[in-house]
Amino acid sequence: MSDWLRLGKGRVLVELRLTPGAGADGFAGLAGDADGNRHLRARVTAIAEKSKANKAVIALLSSRLRVAKSSISIVSGPTSRIKSIEILGDPDALAARLREIAAQA
Repeated sequence: MSDWLRLGKGRVLVELRLTPGAGADGFAGLAGDADGNRHLRARVTAIAEKSKANKAVIALLSSRLRVAKSSISIVSGPTSRIKSIEILGDPDALAARLREIAAQA
């Protein structure tokens, strides 16, 4: 299992690095930080004001993973670029889709 993706009972946790104000919404693969932690990189056109970027990344994940927005929540880092996101659903299916997204970016 990857450090950026953790499976639990009925959920996955994703470590994500968000870039607001980008030219287009999408994912940009995996990136590491100075501490060796890896994150899935996401870019959204929304700005980081009044949770607009957070709402946009939830909508992006919802669309790409084909899950309801209500099943996605930011569990840490709501005001940071680095976020922990919980996604409810079949952990194996979600993990497979997230790995595909990371590989395609």
